[in-house]
Amino acid sequence: MNANSNTYTFIYASILVIVAAATLAVTALVLKKSQEKNIEIEKKLNILASVGEDAGLSEAKRKKDFVEETYDTYIVEDFIVDGAGNRQEGDAFNINMAEEYHKIKAIVASKDEDKKESLRSQLRLPVFVYKEDNGALKYIIPVRGVGLWGPLWGYLSLNDDFNTIYGAVFGHKGETPGLGAEISDKAFAKQFTGKKIFSGETLTSIRVMKGGAPKNNPHAVDAVSGGTITSDGVAAMLKDCLEQYQAFFIKMKEEFKILN
Repeated sequence: MNANSNTYTFIYASILVIVAAATLAVTALVLKKSQEKNIEIEKKLNILASVGEDAGLSEAKRKKDFVEETYDTYIVEDFIVDGAGNRQEGDAFNINMAEEYHKIKAIVASKDEDKKESLRSQLRLPVFVYKEDNGALKYIIPVRGVGLWGPLWGYLSLNDDFNTIYGAVFGHKGETPGLGAEISDKAFAKQFTGKKIFSGETLTSIRVMKGGAPKNNPHAVDAVSGGTITSDGVAAMLKDCLEQYQAFFIKMKEEFKILN
């Protein structure tokens, strides 16, 4: 075939395009599996961080092995509940909380009680159970909301009284460094330890107070300095998400009373 002909040029270019496309497709497939694994490891690490089981990560030779082994050791159960506190079938770990958050926003925005109940019945909310070395159980739930520039998320762990916070971890997509981004610091999350989400039988959630929370207030923490909107976003995230778990908490509190 004449290398200078249009036909040769067309065939040669077509082959190059096909080879390049095939190479990109294979690379994307390989990278996708790696990316999905990294997302899984990061999620497990955040769950562990909410109960303080991430402390050995800095000394671990292989991060993935440490996270998976620790997760398999201490997270002894996970399950799904709906807005009425009833258990549902399914894979709790792979619940898409971004999708569930859209339902939560619709519930919070609606003034129609029938619509609220219908939406609550559609919720699929994950619960992860952590077992300490002494046998004590902690219950971990994911939370999701919106900050100044994008999504906020986190995990909250509760003692088996379903009232006292055992630990917390928070993250964000694009909050301002040095300001709203400080919610991802351990110092901010540490404030939540020991706080109460109920006052008697009323769900109070946790206020994030600009100017500082009174030290004797069991339902409030200090806001991030200079990050008012992000801090308000954290408070709204906790309130909106905890309300959807409220029926489950109440059921478990009743079971706890019966067992004790």
